[in-house]
Amino acid sequence: MNITPVKTPLVAKKIFPNYVWDISTHRKELYLTFDDGPTPEITNWTLNTLKEFDAKATFFCIGTNIAKHPDIFQNIIKDHHAIGNHTQHHVKGWKTKTETYVAEVLETEKQIQLQQPEPSYLFRPPYGQIKPKQGKQLMALGYQIIMWDVLSFDWQKEFSGDECVDNVISKSKNGSIIVFHDSIKASKNMMYALPKVLDFFSKAGFKFKALRF
Repeated sequence: MNITPVKTPLVAKKIFPNYVWDISTHRKELYLTFDDGPTPEITNWTLNTLKEFDAKATFFCIGTNIAKHPDIFQNIIKDHHAIGNHTQHHVKGWKTKTETYVAEVLETEKQIQLQQPEPSYLFRPPYGQIKPKQGKQLMALGYQIIMWDVLSFDWQKEFSGDECVDNVISKSKNGSIIVFHDSIKASKNMMYALPKVLDFFSKAGFKFKALRF
């Protein structure tokens, strides 16, 4: 049984105010994010779908996947999406020593800078798991810890594609940071839900933007 809420509770945002949960704006803007790529076929499909709606997004990439699929990673960069760091091996922060966790982030940063000159200071913890000490050390290095306002739950087999669509449409508001995954595990639900989400909000006058700080 899933106990994680689709919409991040306000209390969580207040407990960790130094993390980015959403973007404060009165404009009709949404921030789509994609975790766990780059992944063959799925990431390129995602890029093509975003292009159809003139949408920009932020891709939180795993270091080993960047190393295995540099051509796909380059496609993300060429399409002018934002790049984020998602550790080298998708590690769980709560079960990882802080020194090891920070090293995972820095190793991924090396992979990123092999293909783009500027560093990426956007970081999303895999599973949303990050110890206060880990977050503090990463922020001291200049990283923004990017969490989320809305989860699509595209990776959950218990959710149907239609439920994933409803999760996003019913809970998103101006400035929401929304989580999808360009991964094999999430591909069925994500590839069903993403076009419907893009279509719905585009018709409602929303723009999809990449995270830039």
